[in-house]
Amino acid sequence: MVTVVTGASGFLGSVVVRDLLAAGRQVRAVDLHRGPAFDGLDVEWVQADVTDPSTLEPAFREATVVYHLAAMISVTGDPTGRVRAVNVDGVRNASQAALTAGVSRFVHCSSVHAFDLETTEEPINEQSARATNPALPAYDRSKAAGEAALRQVIEQGLDATIVNPTGIIGPFDFAPSRMGQVFLALAQRRLPAVIDAGFDWVDVRDVSAAALSAETRGRTGENYLLPGHHVPLTQIAAIAEEITGTPAPRWKFPMRLARVWGPIGDIAGRRTDSVLWYTSESLHALRFSPAVSGAKAATELGHHPRPFFDSVEDTYRWFDAQDIPIAP
Repeated sequence: MVTVVTGASGFLGSVVVRDLLAAGRQVRAVDLHRGPAFDGLDVEWVQADVTDPSTLEPAFREATVVYHLAAMISVTGDPTGRVRAVNVDGVRNASQAALTAGVSRFVHCSSVHAFDLETTEEPINEQSARATNPALPAYDRSKAAGEAALRQVIEQGLDATIVNPTGIIGPFDFAPSRMGQVFLALAQRRLPAVIDAGFDWVDVRDVSAAALSAETRGRTGENYLLPGHHVPLTQIAAIAEEITGTPAPRWKFPMRLARVWGPIGDIAGRRTDSVLWYTSESLHALRFSPAVSGAKAATELGHHPRPFFDSVEDTYRWFDAQDIPIAP
């Protein structure tokens, strides 16, 4: 029984692979590049590009379950078209390849951003409006369109279910992710200011557990929102100070002032990909951040997120264990 994980070198992929191995599963790690996420682990490595269907046939051969985690996150739009290619065409290609290979279960990791965060009423639930408005961020629209592409293959007979995590944080952040960089910037005193706004953050280990639960308990064609805790950036900075001892940024800007710098951040963000720049799209996520209902996932998947403080503390412990500096 071969279980395929696409995007295996990524943040969530590194944890899903570990959880599958702990459950005694035979894992085939599939990604465009082999990263350090599964170095030393007993996995089969296959290089594949979800935007190239010809590479997926050998990657999915003899697989019984596929966890499709490959995605491209962006807070600077989609200037090259790669975001849509991965998040929409990639989902279509992977799900079609899974159907052709006779895969018995396909678990797709989408995002809360597949929902229209700007206009939906609180709290967001699985029936809320999707991000289809052309004025919404490119990443949000790509996640909604990716789900639509998957549903077309479900109609052809693929047994698939969808999980929608909020902002993922936690240990095993090898890259590190954008929020991982924020935690490091706070600890190293490189983040000069924070914005008086927040988002819903969920531990990567809780997302992985819910995804594995969705394999056996998730209903075909159903979405499952996976929230954690809505925490403002100012509180995150205070928690980071409590854990690391590094003083929180002195400056705290209201959203109305921060939005003025969005266009500047767009240019700088495309050039440097630095978390020190707030872009228009990252500000959009913070500005429109309604409550998210996890009732469905709690009932059907057993999703119960751990305390936010524990996630942050474990993140810093993991960085320290990897000899990644967490001091100025």
